[in-house]
Amino acid sequence: MFKGSLVAMITPFTESGEVDEKGIKELVEFHIKNGTNGIVPCGTTGESPTLSHEEHKKVVDITIEAVAGRVPVIAGAGSNSTREAFDLTSHAKEAGADGALVVVPYYNKPTQKGLYIHYKKLAEEIDIPIIVYNVPSRTGVNLLPETLAKLAQLKNIVAVKEASGNLDQMTQIVELCGDNIVLLSGDDKLLLPVLSIGGKGVISVVANIIPGDVANMISEFENGNYQKAQDIFLSKIYPLSSAMFYETNPIPVKTSVQLMGLPSGNLRLPLAPMSENNLAKLKADLVKFNLLEE
Repeated sequence: MFKGSLVAMITPFTESGEVDEKGIKELVEFHIKNGTNGIVPCGTTGESPTLSHEEHKKVVDITIEAVAGRVPVIAGAGSNSTREAFDLTSHAKEAGADGALVVVPYYNKPTQKGLYIHYKKLAEEIDIPIIVYNVPSRTGVNLLPETLAKLAQLKNIVAVKEASGNLDQMTQIVELCGDNIVLLSGDDKLLLPVLSIGGKGVISVVANIIPGDVANMISEFENGNYQKAQDIFLSKIYPLSSAMFYETNPIPVKTSVQLMGLPSGNLRLPLAPMSENNLAKLKADLVKFNLLEE
């Protein structure tokens, strides 16, 4: 079910800093029109750490309504509290999401045993497909392939968004889990290598601005057109993915969306506007790839 280009969609805000319902709907239409294979609201790129639970649920509800079954919706639903993750994942199920993206619990640094029990509880008590999100640079703990292999035996653990940046670890996941779990890249810059070891797609930051290119590149790879896929990746996806990390995600991508005239709004503190130097570099990149006029 979960493959191809799945966009980690930004959360647009109004001028007063509230969730922009109209903006969410416009972004959904933009993505579906441009071939995005699935929408992921309330992830890191959606500024989930700054959303209240009420806002979080509202964004999920609006996204599901706007998508109207045309592509899968995978609701961000993780927390460093199992109780909170349970609440958000339960809401995703009740709202009609097709899946839940559940990040490895952050800050409190659980053991591998604690991680296993955390996901096991969610998977066994809430009947919704779960994508495990492993991003050690943000969580402070790495979900090991051996632990994931145990989780992959559970019916509702269906995929992993791997953002460790470690291709050796991802290869071990493919080796240990086989067809029990779908490997999705959590890093746009590693998309092509991840596909080459058996990955099925990406939960993407850069797809916020070039959804058609990311979806097309994966499609070309799946169809065996490896040279074409490589050309798209190296000529556009890779360099723009690098630009999306001139500063902490989602600062550059949300700035890009705004510069392109799509619904965005300001970032929420503690994320701050880009520095002048990085903003100038970003604008030059957007002009170079015909996403912004000079």
